[in-house]
Amino acid sequence: MTTIAVLGVSHIHITGFTKMLQARSDIKVKSVWDPNPVRAKFWAEQLNATVVADEKTVYSDAEVQAVVICSETNRHAELVEGVAAAKKHLFVEKPLGMAAADAYRMADAIEKAGVIFQTGYFQRGAANVQFLKQQIDKGAFGKITRVRGSNCHSGALGGWFDAKPDDVPHEWLWMTDTKQSGVGAFGDLGTHSLDILIWLFGEIDTATAQLDNGTNRYGCDEAGEGLIRFKSGIIGTLAASWVDTTDPLSYQITGTEGHAAIIKGQLFFSTKHDAKYDGKQPVDPADMPKGLPHAFELFLDAITGKKDLPLVKPRDAAYRSAVMEAMYEGARTNAWVKPK
Repeated sequence: MTTIAVLGVSHIHITGFTKMLQARSDIKVKSVWDPNPVRAKFWAEQLNATVVADEKTVYSDAEVQAVVICSETNRHAELVEGVAAAKKHLFVEKPLGMAAADAYRMADAIEKAGVIFQTGYFQRGAANVQFLKQQIDKGAFGKITRVRGSNCHSGALGGWFDAKPDDVPHEWLWMTDTKQSGVGAFGDLGTHSLDILIWLFGEIDTATAQLDNGTNRYGCDEAGEGLIRFKSGIIGTLAASWVDTTDPLSYQITGTEGHAAIIKGQLFFSTKHDAKYDGKQPVDPADMPKGLPHAFELFLDAITGKKDLPLVKPRDAAYRSAVMEAMYEGARTNAWVKPK
């Protein structure tokens, strides 16, 4: 049995993570901390755990082997550095940092501690994305010229983050306050697609973006479109939004010898190297690699002893924060920006 603690339960994904933890017989959640006592009490009850009044109690608890951080993003650095100093394994919800400086500082602390780390980039495990990775590595696209990622939903239209005074445990309004979250809709959802684009196509030379609002319900950016120049020369675009009623095209790859598009979850793929794939019909799921468990499940598997799992490296997570910072700076200054 592996004993863990949860520091911060303010992120909207705590609901799904709680369900995953409840389904595990090999994980015990001993303690929960959150600056809001009502929120802490609710989620501790769901996890059959004890509320602690001070996060430092978790750092010094020898029984606790790993910590899950689902706090406001502006609390990440202090919590991560405390947990890393105590040499406990870490899951930190995305994005890792508010921007490059705190994200790289956290990466340094995690690497120095030598502990297991993971963040919530769950899209890497999708079978269709794994298939694209295989085909890119095979050279099936020839010279890749353009790529696109899109991750949008109707959260602002549906008031998903609205204040809920009678339901504090399900109050996510802080995610719209950039002083606490670091980003609005573009950074919140865009970081998932950005992770996939960097994972597939490598580091970025320069980037910029334009941000906008659909409803101005929350006072932060609610939609955005980014433009990326990869160091390889590939041109990329990135869309993210809380004001889209639908988001049919999630990824697109265009090359001199192949093309791929994920449309409503179905992968259409063509390549000159294999007549089986002509792009007219979706790729048979039987041709795809087996999808991976959710990123959070991979972390739980890792801390319970499974080896060689494809976890996100702390410096890679920090780099995503740095690139997103560059895109926001590009939007602010109307210029191309090199990530730090």
